[in-house]
Amino acid sequence: MSNKTLTKAEIVEKIYEKTGFNRSDVKEYVESLLSIMKNAIKEDRALLISGFGKFESYYKKARKGRNPQTDETITLPPRNVCVFRISRKFRAELNEQE
Repeated sequence: MSNKTLTKAEIVEKIYEKTGFNRSDVKEYVESLLSIMKNAIKEDRALLISGFGKFESYYKKARKGRNPQTDETITLPPRNVCVFRISRKFRAELNEQE
């Protein structure tokens, strides 16, 4: 198993190779899809892609933390975080390969 990360440019290239569509159009479609996904997560707090998984965003309150280098106690600011939960179907496919 390789540790290589698939980039947006590589996704565009793979779609271009499979479809033969104009490369700049494919790039625009990918950008549009990602924009729709980001807005859904920001506004709705969740994005479900059947057979793939669910992206969820939630608010984390401020909390106490510790700087591991200095052992100093710090307050971590409140923030929104995003998590991905893989679907059962995709998890089964993923574990099939091992």
